[in-house]
Amino acid sequence: MGRSSPDAEGGPDSDSAAEAGSGRAGEPARPRVLVDVMCGTLATYLRICGYDAAYALEEGMEDDDRIAARATAEDRLLVTRDRELAARADDSLLLTERDVLDQLREVADAGHPVSVAAEPTRCGSCNGPLERVDGEADPPSYVPDGPRSRPR
Repeated sequence: MGRSSPDAEGGPDSDSAAEAGSGRAGEPARPRVLVDVMCGTLATYLRICGYDAAYALEEGMEDDDRIAARATAEDRLLVTRDRELAARADDSLLLTERDVLDQLREVADAGHPVSVAAEPTRCGSCNGPLERVDGEADPPSYVPDGPRSRPR
């Protein structure tokens, strides 16, 4: 089982190299991660903390060989509770806890920041990159009506 260094940079498939390694001043960079199927809630929390956190189940992957191969191909830290899967990956973080807050502590103990990103960069639901929209402009058509709508 490998552990990533806290200053890992984003791989060539990242939306931008700057974003992949972004973090608050004085914090280590956030590596790109692939979260195993047993840790889905953690993927959401990591996204809120500014990680490019792909979730294996959202990617249609449950097979350990495919998960390990994808983590390697995309230069992602594999985050899992599965010892055998962690051992197959080039770079992994083996978690032992089931509770998501305890898992976040394990991520932090491994040297990766878990503070909420000062400016959100990823959608907590789909992991897509977020874009700032001018406050005066009409929101994009995919933004739902309701509490997010701005008064005119």
